[in-house]
Amino acid sequence: MTTRTSATRYARALLDVLLKESTAEQGAQDLVQVSALLQQFPELPRAFTNPAIPAARKRALVAALLPKLSLSAAPVGKLLLMLAERDRLVLLPDLIAVFQERLEEFQQVVRAEVTTAEPLAADRLSTLQQRLAQATGRTVKVTTKVDPAIIGGMKAQIGSTVYDGSIATQLEGFREKLESAV
Repeated sequence: MTTRTSATRYARALLDVLLKESTAEQGAQDLVQVSALLQQFPELPRAFTNPAIPAARKRALVAALLPKLSLSAAPVGKLLLMLAERDRLVLLPDLIAVFQERLEEFQQVVRAEVTTAEPLAADRLSTLQQRLAQATGRTVKVTTKVDPAIIGGMKAQIGSTVYDGSIATQLEGFREKLESAV
């Protein structure tokens, strides 16, 4: 079984527990804290994944870290301790990512990546976000990217669906039509 598959099972179980306790958002914030801690101290992930360190020592390390994290959702702390006991802390990065995906799915939130030739003004971004929300029927979180190669217009990708209104793509279409006509 891959680590992603195992992480998915733990993330799904954690989300179920947090939803029953009505603390899913708090759990997400707690996992963001854990992720930030892992990024801030690169020695931690190395210690968590080192097979030479016994599970009991990893559990003791997690137990010592929990009060410093001040987690607001108790199930997150319990899960961290359980993963340490089972020597499965290697799953944490995937678990955090999968949990966030599942929570957004539950909250009916989709992510959109919008590419433009120039940075979008805040009011245009807000309007675009509203229109994408109307088109999808969900709340949309937009990330923007600037790529001068599209010349003008924009590309929006939501999941596997791409809405391409870029001038570069339109010019390419015209070029293909001209070449096929000759």
